[in-house]
Amino acid sequence: MAQVSFEEKTVIVTGAGNGLGKSYALEFAKRGANVIVNDLGGSVDGSGSGNSPADDVVDEIKNNGGNAVANYDSVATKEGGESIVNSALEAFGGLHAVVNNAGILRDKSFAKMTEEDFDAVLDVHLKGTFFVCQPAFAHMKDNGYGRFVNVASPSGLFGNFGQSNYGAAKMGIVGLTNIIAIEGAKYNINANVLAPNATTRMTEEIFGEEFAKLFKVEQVTPLVVYLASEACETSHEIFSAGAGRYARIGINTHKGYVNPEATADDISENIENIRTIKDGTYPMNNADEFMIIQQALQGE
Repeated sequence: MAQVSFEEKTVIVTGAGNGLGKSYALEFAKRGANVIVNDLGGSVDGSGSGNSPADDVVDEIKNNGGNAVANYDSVATKEGGESIVNSALEAFGGLHAVVNNAGILRDKSFAKMTEEDFDAVLDVHLKGTFFVCQPAFAHMKDNGYGRFVNVASPSGLFGNFGQSNYGAAKMGIVGLTNIIAIEGAKYNINANVLAPNATTRMTEEIFGEEFAKLFKVEQVTPLVVYLASEACETSHEIFSAGAGRYARIGINTHKGYVNPEATADDISENIENIRTIKDGTYPMNNADEFMIIQQALQGE
């Protein structure tokens, strides 16, 4: 069986001081990677900062014979994203994979959501992913190789009460990653989305004590490591991982109901044909959907 190796590879993991990010960083290092352990060291809501979370993970990696450096920059600024990427280039001379895992939570019901809390979550999750990906992409493009694993959430894909800011940011990451995958394809840059389910300091209250025991962070890590590896040829897809279950999540469509002269009454009569996806396909860009529309109009 082929081994997934990261020898002579450098990987950035943002938000790597705790939980999922820490598990990713430790496994990358175990498999030979040079790891940039990025963590602002703040609380779950994004307040505060501190060096110890990143430093502790770096120390653990080094004590186990691995290579790692700490970075304490916030992903939520352009300067922070550039600094994180520069940390990799300065310390190890290259960059091969990025796992955008950093995140915060500021949950409130939609009616009570403030602009400040909405912006803060988008800044870290969505803009933070952009700010790290863009300078990393430039380096990968020049070198003809790269892997991105951008972390979304079931809350974005499916929805969750009280997380309009978080859900919007996480679904935005899906759209961003789709474009990175399309534009990176000819440079051997793959980009995929992960929507994990795991018990961390951000989710332990949501899961509840008994249910939480089923969702270990270590059970998400194998998929992340594979997606960030040279062995992974897959790009432009969304994956779920949790409790030992791994699966693709698809955004698909189908022929649907065709009537160029349709009225609202026609839609009402045929809504189940519109809603029920039969023989679904997975468009990988806008042109793919246009082709489906054309085929439907032609009766194919």
